Amino acid sequence: MRKLKIILEMIKFEHTVFALPFAFLGAVVGSLLINGHWPTVHHWVWITLAMVGARSAAMSLNRLIDARIDKANPRTADRAIPAGLLSRLETVLFIVFSFVLLFVSAFQLNMLAVYLLPLAVFFLVIYSYTKRFTWLCHVVLGITIAIAPLGGWVGTTGTLTWEAMLIFLAVAFWTAGFDVIYATQDADYDRGAGLYSIPSRFGIARALKIAKGFHAVSFVSMLALFFLTPLGWVFLTGVFIAGAIMVYEHSLVSPEDLSKVNVAFFTMNGIISIVLLIFTIGDLLL
Repeated sequence: MRKLKIILEMIKFEHTVFALPFAFLGAVVGSLLINGHWPTVHHWVWITLAMVGARSAAMSLNRLIDARIDKANPRTADRAIPAGLLSRLETVLFIVFSFVLLFVSAFQLNMLAVYLLPLAVFFLVIYSYTKRFTWLCHVVLGITIAIAPLGGWVGTTGTLTWEAMLIFLAVAFWTAGFDVIYATQDADYDRGAGLYSIPSRFGIARALKIAKGFHAVSFVSMLALFFLTPLGWVFLTGVFIAGAIMVYEHSLVSPEDLSKVNVAFFTMNGIISIVLLIFTIGDLLL
């Protein structure tokens, strides 16, 4: 139990709040638009387990791959692996278990979910390496997180449509935007260590402007869902609330003051994902 607690802390299990609501959003919207009914209990259970497996594997891989980088960075030196709280073998075993959970869950859903597994696994693995060669690492992370609503959609419908891709686009640029904000903390370290990020490449001031641009694309994509699908005014209200939260998120940080980065990163974005799920379900119920 002590090791499990360390693992859950290592993978920031509470950050599942970012992606899981969007997986449910994709599942609900897809099932009602394509199938004409709500997801079944079977869908809810296996989509949830698939998400837990995918995110646990991705975060554990990230910590394992970045262990040396984390050890050299004062902000991350106390993470489980560099601090010696978990061995590499223990981490690898947890990664294997997480991928098995993902694979079993996909097989319980449908064959399209199984066929798309290699693509999902590719992004779950590759994004941890991208900071070593491209400042677009934030966009790759966005794509990786945005697989969540696609997974929910595919899991309930066995199809992949343009409506699903709009949700994918919204989540990808939302994630990329808040990851740029989070990366401002390590701009100087990344530059000195030869690592790539938008803050280390363009500076913090320009990075925050780029993050605003990413969030603008995300907002427009969510707005497009209202105009191009049967989603109604309740959903639109949720979109505007999410947009207002993103504006507030950007007001919390500036090139001169990054002290509230963690509030902007975790609290605000956790609220956004939950708000959009609640208002989407509310809209569909009405």
